[in-house]
Order: sequence, then C-alpha cells, then structure tokens
Amino acid sequence: MKRIALFLLTNIAVVAVLGITASLLGVNRFLTANGLNLGALLGFAFIMGFGGAIISLLMSKPMAKMSMGVRIINQPGNADEAWIVQTVHNFALKAGIGMPEVGIYDGEPNAFATGAFKNSALVAVSTGLLQGMTREEVEAVIGHEVAHVANGDMVTMTLIQGVMNTFVVFLSRLIGYAIDSFLRKGDDRSSGPGIGYYVSTIVLDILLGFVAAIIVAWFSRQREFRADAGAATMMGNSLPMQHALARLGGMHPGEMPKNMAAMGIAGGIGKLFSTHPPIEERIAALRARG
Repeated sequence: MKRIALFLLTNIAVVAVLGITASLLGVNRFLTANGLNLGALLGFAFIMGFGGAIISLLMSKPMAKMSMGVRIINQPGNADEAWIVQTVHNFALKAGIGMPEVGIYDGEPNAFATGAFKNSALVAVSTGLLQGMTREEVEAVIGHEVAHVANGDMVTMTLIQGVMNTFVVFLSRLIGYAIDSFLRKGDDRSSGPGIGYYVSTIVLDILLGFVAAIIVAWFSRQREFRADAGAATMMGNSLPMQHALARLGGMHPGEMPKNMAAMGIAGGIGKLFSTHPPIEERIAALRARG
C-alpha cells in the first residue's frame, strides 16, 4: 500500500508541477484568453495519463492469468510443481516479501512476475522454460522474477508510464491548441477548437508517444540488470544466472502480450524500444559484479 500511496502522491506532484510551470511561463493566461481552461486540461491529463496506468496495474494479475492461460499451483500435483513452489517460497523469505501465487503456463521458454502489491504478487514459469533448462537455471530465473517483486518493479514501471502518459496528453493538447490558434488568428473561436487542433493533437500524441516509449524502455532495461543482480545475491553466486541467460540466448523466448512484455525474463523489439538489454550485456554485468 505504501508504494501505491507514493504512486498517487507522485502523480499529483507531477500535475502540480505542470500547473505551476504553466502559470510561471504565462501559459495559463494564453490559454484563458483563447478559451481553454488550464485546470480542466491538467485534470484531463491526470485522468488519461495515470488513470489508465493505475487500472492496468490493479488488473495486471487477473489479466496475466487470463491472457497467458496460467494455471495456479494451489496444491502441487507432482514433484516438479512442489519444487517450483518451494523455490519461490525460499526466495520470498530471502527477499522479505509475502509468498506470491505460483503458476505454470504452456508456451516457449519465458517467465514473468506481476501484481499491484509485492506481498500478493504472481510468479509464473512456462513449460518450455522447465523443459529447456536445468533446475539450477530455472531456479535463477525464478530468483530474477522474485527480485522484480521485491524491488517493486511493477509499481515503478506503472509510475514511469503514468508520468510519461500525462506529459504526452498535456503537451500534445497544449501545443495543438497553440498551433490551432496561430492558424485561426483573427477568426471567431467561440465554437471551440478547429481542425488544426485535432490534427496536431493526433500527430503529437503519436510522436511524443514514441519518445515516451523510448524513455520507459530505458528504465525497464535498467530494472532487468537489478533483477539479475538480485537473483545472483539470493543464490549467493552469479554463475547460475549467467548460465540461465546464456541458455536463453540460444532459445526462442516465448512471445508475451504487449502489456506483459516488460515482465518477462526476455523480450523487446529494437534497441531503443526493447524492454530487456541484450543477453550479452546482462551476462557481462553479472561477470563484472563477481
């Protein structure tokens, strides 16, 4: 709950900073003179930016179960399932978090962790991962996912995404309104924004959205290095995590839904938009820490 409270306070602070900055720069006077209410724009940006992000966070666990077809292990049906549950339990104790739900899903090699609260998260591994890796390697992957939970990465990523969303919504409409005002200089604007506003806003939403995606992906990549290091620390040795990553590099990681891509052990397309660093860089970082 503390992280959720921090999330909300940060969101409010961002909107407040935008409002104060706009006032200091005289943007509010320009908007008011042209029939646009700064408070209403900030409220809209807040709801659109953070509303979607927080709803996505709160729904992350049930959506992951449904979209990935995760079968929760409430009562282990065999030795492998019992081992997975015990492994998650051991890591949760070391990380000082509540026992996550543990699940298995059918698919190519991958694993993920999700959930709004670190004491009631979900850790799931694929059948492909279990079949393609040694137990020590699977243990390292599970440690990586538990480290994500312990680090509060799900809330952190939602916070960053929410901040980026708010800036995109606010700036695209602010600039769009300025462009529309310039194009309609001298015209009667009592009927509301013109076509210039709507076209500019759509274009800016796309362009600024790309910039926001690059920033979010960069934060996600740094998060992966920390989770790798967390797994190594909990195992007392970085070699199992190195071996797991090397093994994963020779496999075809399972595709995950877009909203789950950042939560897996591997994923991402393109250097700038990739949610995960290259396998080679992750192994090199583990070797450097010893």
